Amino acid sequence: MALLISIEEAEFNFIKEKVNTTDGNLSVHIRKLEEAGYVSIKKEFVDRKPRTTYALTKNGRKAFEIYLDHLEKLIKK
Repeated sequence: MALLISIEEAEFNFIKEKVNTTDGNLSVHIRKLEEAGYVSIKKEFVDRKPRTTYALTKNGRKAFEIYLDHLEKLIKK
């Protein structure tokens, strides 16, 4: 989520590379974020090749901001 908060959307392989994980691991985490309503998934074909992009939803952004607020409070204690 930290990666997606700073950009509008990202493709699967870009995210996988940036977070240094496997296809299976990333798929599981993204599916859980989608089920929670935090991430939206867009599948399309570009030049006859499948392209999957991910973006944070409004709920995802709000949840991440709340998470950061909690972290900040813990650090300041």
